[in-house]
Amino acid sequence: MPSDVNSLAHTKWNCKYHVVFAPKYRRQIIYGKLKQDIGMILRQLSERKGVEIIEAQACKDHIHMMVSIPPKISVASFIGYLKGKSSLMIFDRHANLKYRYGNRKFWCKGYYVDTVGRNKKVIAEYIRNQIQEDVVAEQLSMFEHIDPFTGEEVKRSKKKK
Repeated sequence: MPSDVNSLAHTKWNCKYHVVFAPKYRRQIIYGKLKQDIGMILRQLSERKGVEIIEAQACKDHIHMMVSIPPKISVASFIGYLKGKSSLMIFDRHANLKYRYGNRKFWCKGYYVDTVGRNKKVIAEYIRNQIQEDVVAEQLSMFEHIDPFTGEEVKRSKKKK
């Protein structure tokens, strides 16, 4: 049996997911002073639910995580808990953000999730390299953008002055 199999009372399990979520309006606030604090908050909340963070990366305007979620917790309920509680904790620790995000919702409504399966090493490497990939993406023209959720190139039209 593989070494990364976990167990509950009557269950053997290996449930790993690649999750991506972003701050409201894709604001690039994760970088800077908040990056480390948000990371600690997400780790603390994950530990409370018995979820292991295998790999994580805070990019400029989104977060990538590879997590191992016990089968007794649905992915949707865990992400709802993580985003809801972390929003409250971020606003409590950084009161100045309340004025920018009036309704105390730090994260966007949606998220991306994919099962890891046997691609653990590939996805972990992908998450580790996200910062470098963001730098490369920024070198594209202002009118080209790669959507992090679909990987498709989005071309924007030039605005007339």
